[in-house]
Amino acid sequence: MTQPEPTSTCHLSSTLQTDVLQRAIFDNAHFCYIATDAAGIIQIFNVGAERMLGYDGHEMVDAATPDHLVDPDEISARMHLLYAELHTDFPSGLPTLLVRAARGVEDIVELTFVCKGGARLAASVSISALRDGSGVIIGYLLIGTDNTKRKLAEAEQALLDQRLRDQQFYTRSLVESNIDALMTCDQDGIISDVNHQMVLLTGHSREQLIGTPFKTYFVEPGLAEAAIRRVLHEGRVMDCELIAVDHDGVQTPVSYNATTYHDSSGQLQGVFAAARNIAERKQLEQTLQEKNVELELARATAEKANLAKSEFLSNMSHELRTPLNAVLGFAQLMETATPQPSPAQKLSIEQILKGGWYLLRLINEILDLAMIESGKLAMELEPMSLTDVLKDCQVMIAPQATSRNVDITFAIGDTPHYVYADRTRIKQVMINLLSNAIKYNRHHGQASVRCEPVSGGRLRVSVSDTGIGLSPAQLLQLFQPFNRLGQEVGSTEGTGIGLVVTKQLVELMGGAIGVDSVVDTGSTFWFELITAVAEVAMPDEALSIAGVPLSAAPHAALRTLLYVEDNSANVKLVEQLIERRSDLNLLVALDGEAGIAVARGSLPDVILMDVNLPGMNGVDAMKVLRADPRTAHIPVLAVSANAIQNDIDQGLKAGFFRYLTKPIKIDEFMLALDIALDFAASQSFQQTENTL
Repeated sequence: MTQPEPTSTCHLSSTLQTDVLQRAIFDNAHFCYIATDAAGIIQIFNVGAERMLGYDGHEMVDAATPDHLVDPDEISARMHLLYAELHTDFPSGLPTLLVRAARGVEDIVELTFVCKGGARLAASVSISALRDGSGVIIGYLLIGTDNTKRKLAEAEQALLDQRLRDQQFYTRSLVESNIDALMTCDQDGIISDVNHQMVLLTGHSREQLIGTPFKTYFVEPGLAEAAIRRVLHEGRVMDCELIAVDHDGVQTPVSYNATTYHDSSGQLQGVFAAARNIAERKQLEQTLQEKNVELELARATAEKANLAKSEFLSNMSHELRTPLNAVLGFAQLMETATPQPSPAQKLSIEQILKGGWYLLRLINEILDLAMIESGKLAMELEPMSLTDVLKDCQVMIAPQATSRNVDITFAIGDTPHYVYADRTRIKQVMINLLSNAIKYNRHHGQASVRCEPVSGGRLRVSVSDTGIGLSPAQLLQLFQPFNRLGQEVGSTEGTGIGLVVTKQLVELMGGAIGVDSVVDTGSTFWFELITAVAEVAMPDEALSIAGVPLSAAPHAALRTLLYVEDNSANVKLVEQLIERRSDLNLLVALDGEAGIAVARGSLPDVILMDVNLPGMNGVDAMKVLRADPRTAHIPVLAVSANAIQNDIDQGLKAGFFRYLTKPIKIDEFMLALDIALDFAASQSFQQTENTL
């Protein structure tokens, strides 16, 4: 007895499993499944299609073809390609995307879906025909995947590839644009790459050079090979001189510099070397050496001549002053003898004295000029009171002004003027200019002296007269030795040296000199010197060098100031300044090493540092403090007598918080100290915040 029922039940179960499997496939949200009928009208629009394209299945089924979901431009382009490919018309009404599948070709295309709302989605779509049991097409199946990430990855990779090509081109351009002959060698010294300069240096092409030993292109191959071994051992070689030789035997001295290079994993790959042509430098060095020999010989000759000149001037001065001393001495005795000389004798004695003093002044001026020209005139430049010098000159020049009936006024005001100069030489300059203003003035003429500050931190002193003035042609010859501008035939005494010496002295003191003059009106000679600050008067009582805690104001935080200074007078000054502050405790160290020790032990809020300290200087001490994590945050203020702008710039560049110059200005000192204390307080607050 047959039992068909179980067989039917098994077949039904298999059919149900197939349906479940098919439904699971079509309901897969990660793939887009679109099925059409034989005419290309959408019949199935699965969950994945809805997720990717944003359309509901009810909007698409029986209402659209796959072509409606794709960028129209892409459909048009595909249509033209199919016409060119198939050379025939398409089945009437069949969507373009399905043409190849209809001809039995399983088509895989890259296309752009236009989603609901207008968004665009790059996708890879497989298109195949669905057939019944007899092979007749009953529809089409489109399976799509989202290519957005892949497209982005491909675009990024393309961009990276382009950047790599650009970088390679840029790197090669750098190599080729270098003025040095460049090459890379492996660990055996075999050339792996060169630039065009290496081709020019050796006379061999790039292809000929690559794969050949590096050492073969030098006059001494052993030295070249040793240079390779040295760089492999030491990691680099600097300024090793070799002689390259080209294929024609022409030799070129080069400076060889090389270093090792490694791959990304740190494995040694070989040597990168640069050979710079130093033939021109060698020629210049030889020429310079020859010139140096010539200059040394010339210098020795000049020094010998200067020595001879100095000896001659010294001897001449001695020989002239000895008889002149007798002449002037006896003339003065005769002038004051008893009984008094007769009027005729007195007139003769006056002429002797007048000529003698003039001769003495001439000797002094010639010696001054000679010493200036030989660079042996000593200058003691220091801050000094120009007002005091001018008052002395006013007294000294008064008799000469009275004798020539010239009224001279000193309009220097009540404010003291200080300049950086040599006290003796500045007096010499003033007497010379005042003497000329009197000698070359009119009878009953006027002369004046005035002082005024000018730009650049300078003070200008002007000496004006109401004399005959100077023409433009005379001004051009003004500072020439022994040129009296036509006055040598007159009755006014002069040597033609005084103004030359005056100009040299002013310039040696870092100043400048000039003249303004109008013919028949008068002249104004002026000079400018660097202004200075009056020296601070130090107290008489002695104060202790040790750090003295100062009493703090009620409820005020007591902060610590360290002063590193070896000069006791400077320490006393700062101690008196700090006594005005009840919130500061002053500590003192006498040298750099002691200052570092005190700073590490006490951790002051602010440090004042002298630059010129015995042993370790202030700059080096400051750098040690900056390198120590315990003291790196403490602001260090330089307090130095090195007041040249270059010294200030170098100090700030080295790391000083501020740079104060001596003599200090109290208001500027206190302001800088307050700024440093505020900075230190902010640093302390920031460190506390970071700790919390």
